[in-house]
Amino acid sequence: MTLDLPRVLTDWYASRGWTVFDFQHHAWEAYLGGRDGLIFSPTGTGKTFAAWLGPVLERLRGPEPTAESPDPIRVVWVTPLRALASDTARALQESADALGLRWTVETRTGDTTSSVKSRQRKRLPTALVTTPESLTILLTYPETLRQLRGLRCVVCDEWHELLSTKRGVQTELALSRLRACAPDLRVWGVSATLGNLDTAARVLVGPDRPEPAMIRGTADKPIEIECLLPESVDRYPWAGHIGTALSGQVIDRVRAAESTLVFTNTRSQAEIWFREIVRKAPDLIGRVALHHGSLDRELRDMVERMLKGEEGGLKCVVSTSSLDLGVDFAPVDQVIQIGSPKGVARIVQRAGRSGHRPGAVSRIVGVPTHAFEMIEFAGVRDAVARGELESREPIAKPLDVLVQHLVTAAMAEGFDEDALKAEVRSTWAFHDLTDRDWAWAMDFVRRGGEALTVYPEYARLVDIGGLMKVASRAIATRHRMNIGTIVADDAVKVAYPNGKVLGSIEESFVARLNIGDRFVFAGKVLELKKLREMTATVERARSVRGAVPRWNGGKMPLSTQLASAVQDQLRAAAAGVYEGPEMACVRPLLELQETLSVIPTPDALLIEHAKVRGRHHVFVFPFAGRLAHEGLGAVLSLRLSRLSPRSVTAVVNDYGIELSCDEPIETDAETWQELLVREGLLDDLLSAVNAAEFARRQFREIARIAGLTHQGYPGRQVRTRHLQASSDMFFDVFREFDPQNLLLFQAQREVLDQQLELSRLDRALERAASLSIRVMETPVLSPLAFPLYAESLRATTVTSESWEDRVRKLAAQMEARSHRTYKARS
Repeated sequence: MTLDLPRVLTDWYASRGWTVFDFQHHAWEAYLGGRDGLIFSPTGTGKTFAAWLGPVLERLRGPEPTAESPDPIRVVWVTPLRALASDTARALQESADALGLRWTVETRTGDTTSSVKSRQRKRLPTALVTTPESLTILLTYPETLRQLRGLRCVVCDEWHELLSTKRGVQTELALSRLRACAPDLRVWGVSATLGNLDTAARVLVGPDRPEPAMIRGTADKPIEIECLLPESVDRYPWAGHIGTALSGQVIDRVRAAESTLVFTNTRSQAEIWFREIVRKAPDLIGRVALHHGSLDRELRDMVERMLKGEEGGLKCVVSTSSLDLGVDFAPVDQVIQIGSPKGVARIVQRAGRSGHRPGAVSRIVGVPTHAFEMIEFAGVRDAVARGELESREPIAKPLDVLVQHLVTAAMAEGFDEDALKAEVRSTWAFHDLTDRDWAWAMDFVRRGGEALTVYPEYARLVDIGGLMKVASRAIATRHRMNIGTIVADDAVKVAYPNGKVLGSIEESFVARLNIGDRFVFAGKVLELKKLREMTATVERARSVRGAVPRWNGGKMPLSTQLASAVQDQLRAAAAGVYEGPEMACVRPLLELQETLSVIPTPDALLIEHAKVRGRHHVFVFPFAGRLAHEGLGAVLSLRLSRLSPRSVTAVVNDYGIELSCDEPIETDAETWQELLVREGLLDDLLSAVNAAEFARRQFREIARIAGLTHQGYPGRQVRTRHLQASSDMFFDVFREFDPQNLLLFQAQREVLDQQLELSRLDRALERAASLSIRVMETPVLSPLAFPLYAESLRATTVTSESWEDRVRKLAAQMEARSHRTYKARS
């Protein structure tokens, strides 16, 4: 079809100095043609209006409204972040007003007041910007479900953020409910950084829907990646050995730019760099701010307002992924990435915060925290140039989410079991759901399964007149309060004596502190005064030093794409080619690696062995990422112990595995080919990693989502340790009295897939079978082996000498010994 745009739209575009892009035109045509679709375009190229203006054009083509009141609900806009909701709603409302529509655009998130939520239940706005959790809660009310029968479009913004998560599955199930309610509904997704587009689109719309429209945006947005370099590089590096040494260069860059976003990979790193910047550049105090997910919402809101130029504005913000998707602030002059981005898509997403407009160049400056990260920055630049983005694999059959959905579906008007089963199977996540799995889930919500039959509170659904409905109002209230798949960490609130809240930190960190101890949080050095009822009361400390909290999930693995790009850089170095400033900087390190061993290349698996202080060490370098290496290290330790009884210790990083033992370890290639076979991998992995304890911890999340444990009511949250005790009790009860409970099998599967990356581990062994094995004996540790050995010292540093001092001394010793070795060989 040829789309004739109305004058009011073209005039509005012209008044803003915009041009309608071809991809926007194609998206509007597809929408008006009745199709679902996915819009894929770099950040800042106009994809929001490509999705939004389809429903707008549909309304502009319709009859003039006969009533003075706004149009009923037509669009639901799903966003993964509450922080995005208000800015998105504002942009959508401004466009609707400019085009003369009687549309109201509102938000509904956890931040929405109860009075607004009550009003929305009676009359929804024309367009609702919401989160997966708030949308699901809406589906529990019969009055809102009736209103949603007139819904025309659902847009899932930043779909890549939801795709490979249980929140994504929750969204899929909500969409299946909405399609049953509004059969003519069209579903569109919006994404900027995604590798498996076809799969992402099919998951979004469902496996049985017509082929979705694939709308690719403007030509790939140019991204420039620069890397700050130290004056010299130690040839024996270890994780974090550069640390904040480049902070002077970072501060110079911040001063030279009008506005800067400094991204870190962890909240701890954000705290450290914020303190370092204000310590070294006191003139920036008040003009640099901190932003991460553990800070109080009010503090983050203030920073976001200042990013938009309100309340005096800011020159620099140090942030974690909490600003990856960003609030709708003006483009910053520059983006700085502290440490390796660990993935290609992440650096593309973050770079997009600069030049955040069509046609502009996005620029990002990398700051390595250890020498090998320079290779990763060189590799990510090449991967971005080739357009290699990571895929995000969808989750299949999470039965805890299904159990929660069954109770949700029963709350509004009840459901017919056969009809809902067909509805659930229309989603990608449950398209192959068996009758046995469905029967188990229904039995679980009707009577609690085999083990909980005698407890009436787990008989959550009853059959009333052929429809499944919630058994009691109390069950309905409790369920509504606990809808969602985000499981809270064991967090302790941090507050001043006057009650002002700074944010929250993990209970495990606070538990190690004594009254009077100092720690860094919210960019301040704080002194612990009191710890009571999950609240740490603090005061500002006079000292400038304190411990930095550590949060779970701090060590993300190197992605497959970036690991491959690193190996490409190493292959070139092995051939004597050092392209780019980063590789030139690390050349002395890699030349020493080649002198003592070889530079690993993708066509061979490098295994080094050395004897250090009487202990035998073998270093294996599959380049499969930290999580896969943790599993492989455990498997190799087990298999070595089977060859002869001995205790083998494994330490890992993103590049390789260290195996150490008091007794000699086999070093012939034939033995290692046998040790690295795929046969028996799953059984060996389950035996080696104490899978039962892993599964027990994972079951805590599953129990919460499935409704076995509850986080409590507003103002009366259940303490995390009590939730853990309850979930542990269920885990033990099911193992003893209901061993075929499918949630137990799910816990094990999630451990293998998410914590040990079984599929990636399996691919690494499959690849190893096709490679030649190069076993190298090194007279001293090689530069690649040293970071692994340094990590192993953490567990054995029992003297008053700090781990870092001990590693520095060892590095100097290795440097001296390697120099003697080089002279002897020459």
